[in-house]
Amino acid sequence: MTNSNEYIPKIAMSIHAHPDDQDFTIAGTLAKWAKAGCEITSVIITSGDSGSNDATKGADYKPELARLRETEQLAANETLGIQQTVFLRYPDGELEPSLALRKDLTRVIRQYKPDVVLAGNPEAWFYGSEYVNHPDHRAGAQAACEAVFPSAGSRLMFTDLLEAGFEPHNVKRLYIHGSEKSDTWIDIRETIDIKIEALQKHVSQKDTHEVDEWIRAWAKDEGKEKGLDFAEAYKVMILQNDIY
Repeated sequence: MTNSNEYIPKIAMSIHAHPDDQDFTIAGTLAKWAKAGCEITSVIITSGDSGSNDATKGADYKPELARLRETEQLAANETLGIQQTVFLRYPDGELEPSLALRKDLTRVIRQYKPDVVLAGNPEAWFYGSEYVNHPDHRAGAQAACEAVFPSAGSRLMFTDLLEAGFEPHNVKRLYIHGSEKSDTWIDIRETIDIKIEALQKHVSQKDTHEVDEWIRAWAKDEGKEKGLDFAEAYKVMILQNDIY
């Protein structure tokens, strides 16, 4: 998609496993949508409490690290213009695509009623020859996709949610990043600096400190197929056609 026909949802939801996952991947899109008036909820499944290899820290550091990383994510989301943040606080590094997780994601989808959900690719194991995708990423993405369909819109799935007042909600589009078969490209030329600024809020993570050069390189690589200076690419599932 180019600027002439980009779809801007009224309400969107980002679902990711860890603090900073969203900011590495789709923050340019979220910032662009937020600037256009989209209401965005960021759902973070774990609080990243295993995200340190400091030899001086032990297991008792995990609650402090979780609080720190949640604070960093809130700062990043403020930078992007995201209005709501939901922390589900599952254990970092132990995530599974369980029914419990799918139910929790179903609940927040029904609560915030997004037109669009953005999530990772549950089938992605390897990127290039240097990165094995984190199992939490795959587990969180699988649960997110299954919550979008069929759980969020199926009235008699998780009937205790229905009894608690969470009525079914049908998501209109599902944006999957990290797919080898992208079909939609979002031009983030005007928001790539905001993406970089958001990512740099995660100061506890060493790989977010000097990101400017390679975030731009990634975005340039994603955009080159469509002649865009900087882009984020997606496989988009159109689940409802009544959006225009």
